Amino acid sequence: MDRDRILAWVRDERLGLADLLDDLGPDDWSVPSLCSDWTMHELAAHLTTSTRTTVMSMIRGAIRARGDFDRMTSQEARALAVRFTPAELIARLRETAGSPRRAPLTSPLDPLVDALVHGQDVARPLGRSREMPTEQAVAAVGHVLASPFYGARKRCRGTRLVATDADWSAGTGPDEVRGPVSELLLLSTGRPAGLAAVTGPGRARIASALSGASA
Repeated sequence: MDRDRILAWVRDERLGLADLLDDLGPDDWSVPSLCSDWTMHELAAHLTTSTRTTVMSMIRGAIRARGDFDRMTSQEARALAVRFTPAELIARLRETAGSPRRAPLTSPLDPLVDALVHGQDVARPLGRSREMPTEQAVAAVGHVLASPFYGARKRCRGTRLVATDADWSAGTGPDEVRGPVSELLLLSTGRPAGLAAVTGPGRARIASALSGASA
C-alpha cells in the first residue's frame, strides 16, 4: 500500500483526534478511556509519543519496565500526563500530525491503527460519536490480524470475521462474526465495546477471549 496515502490517513485521523480532545470539558479529562488503565489525559499523552519515541528512549523505558512492553507504554503515558497539560498535549499532537516518524519496530500502518482505535477509546466512554472511515478501517484490521504484536491471532482464533459494510472478511474458523468493520477492528485490538454491534456464533467465542483482557 502506498506510504504517502497511509501517511495522509494518519495525519487526518490525528488532526480529527486533536479536535475531539479540544472539545473535552474540564471534567472529561479524568474519565477512564476504553483503555481501562488510562484516563483521557493519559491517553492523550500516549497519542503524542508515536512520532517522538527513539531507539534510546525505548531502551531506557524497557529497562525501567523490566522488559514489559505494556508496562513501559503505561508508565510513559502517565509520566507525560503529569508533565503536560491537556492543552499542551493537544498542541503536541497537532504539531506532528503529518510527521512520517514512528516508533522503532513499527510499520506505517501501526500509527493508523493507533489513531483509529484510540479515537474510539476517547469518544465512546464520553458518549461521543466518531465515525471511522471504512477504507482506513479495512487496512487497519487486516494489519492487526497479520501482526504478532496485537494478540489478534489468539483473540480471534476459530472465527471468521465478516464486514457488513465493506467487501472484506478474514479467518477460516468455523464460527462467523459479522458486523461493521470498525467494530471488528475494536474486537481484534481487544476492545469488548465492539461486541455490541456484531452478531454470529463466533461472538461468544471472542467474548470469552476478551473477558478479563486488558485493552
